[in-house]
Amino acid sequence: MKTRKYFSYVVAASLMLSLNSCVKDEYLNPISDTGLSDASAFDTKDRIINQVTGIYSSLKSGNLYGSRVQIYNDVKAENFLSNDPNRVTARAAWEWSELSGDNEVNNTWSAAYTTINRVNIFLEGMAAKGDAIAGADAAKLNAEARFCRAVAYYTLLQFYARPYWDGAGSKPGVPLRLTAIKGGGFNDIARSPVSAVYAQILDDLNFAETNLAQTNGSAVLNTTRAHRNTAIAMKVRTYMSMQKYPEAISEANKIVSPSAPFTATSGVAHALAPNIATVFTSYTTTESILSFPFTTTDPPAGQSQLGGYYMPLGVGGASGIFYLNPAGVIADPNWTVDDKRRSFILVNAGKSWLSKYAAAGPFLDWAPFLRYSDILLLLAEATARTGASVDARAVALLNAVRNRSDAGTTYTVGSFASNAELIDAILQERNIEFLGEGVRSLDIQRLQLAYPAKSMPGVSVEAIPPTSPVYIWPTPSEESRYNSLIDS
Repeated sequence: MKTRKYFSYVVAASLMLSLNSCVKDEYLNPISDTGLSDASAFDTKDRIINQVTGIYSSLKSGNLYGSRVQIYNDVKAENFLSNDPNRVTARAAWEWSELSGDNEVNNTWSAAYTTINRVNIFLEGMAAKGDAIAGADAAKLNAEARFCRAVAYYTLLQFYARPYWDGAGSKPGVPLRLTAIKGGGFNDIARSPVSAVYAQILDDLNFAETNLAQTNGSAVLNTTRAHRNTAIAMKVRTYMSMQKYPEAISEANKIVSPSAPFTATSGVAHALAPNIATVFTSYTTTESILSFPFTTTDPPAGQSQLGGYYMPLGVGGASGIFYLNPAGVIADPNWTVDDKRRSFILVNAGKSWLSKYAAAGPFLDWAPFLRYSDILLLLAEATARTGASVDARAVALLNAVRNRSDAGTTYTVGSFASNAELIDAILQERNIEFLGEGVRSLDIQRLQLAYPAKSMPGVSVEAIPPTSPVYIWPTPSEESRYNSLIDS
């Protein structure tokens, strides 16, 4: 059943000023219990801090990084098959049949702009009054808000705009809303060019890098709240999406040591966890740069649980919506049987399922967003793409991730006849490493690749080339209804 959502930002704005009361673990369990007027929302430092907590809560909604963005980004590609024809549970994304009126198209857009408007209201309130109240913490709190806005805009670009490589960012992006919407009359705004939206993302991230704390003081806060290295990591991902490889290298080198064992030498001491399984059971390892947490008092929303989608039907209460494609990455013979990442493949009733998110209902596994292994492999790729010959450090970075799970496979410079072969190995390593974490589509789109074909009994989905009109999602119908300039 589809639900009609009034897409005007007037309604979204009415929700933005609600502040979140805090239980003991306030950064995990924001609970809104009061709506305060614009005049009083910045009266105390506690109210200001709680608004930032609410921004993170908005970013981890079920329609964003509570699960659905990761799910859409994975099931659009080749590694999953659909076990459920229900369009409400991402079938349309899987089969490439999204329409402008579909829930997933409208809800993702709406959730992202809700987060953006929450940030804009916060920043304007801080400039008017809150900075003085927050004192020495004002810049950090503003930086956290701007980091979240950057993530929201980055997300919108990946779904609703042509990739940067198409015209060097000259194609229409998304509306760039930087003014808080608190009343009617602000719906009409045209799309800004992709390059302008990326410029704003980088401006927000540069501000965040400068003003965020070096460390948030605890493993939990270092994983669930942005700090300096989080902003740097997000800049690496952003520059890679723009195919700006020297800039990506420069950013990554801020948080990756020159040689193995690769670690961050300042700020939070990021490093690979010794065992990949630990990352998905002990959520606050130094490998987890940013994850979105859940607890019994703050569980993921219905039909928005990673485990509920990827675990077999009935196991722990899961819905068994997507299972692993036997012709996808799990068929790669170079992904050896001794690789510890194979332990995430669960065979049930003749099908293979992903068990990275194995906690039973209410499915409280934290939702991953940025991991240190991601940065290591992006740095390896960027280095390979900018060199004239196979680079030893790029190979070492690839080995760091592969050897952590597969001690029997070690590459040397001589393993690759060219940079192209090394890049292929890095990309396939990413395909294995981040299975089910929402990274696959990011890699496909930023590299001008086709989405591979896939099939299962009775259903075949053709390959989607980068020239296809469905390569990006359509303009949401509710945005078109209330914004007369969206496609003008």
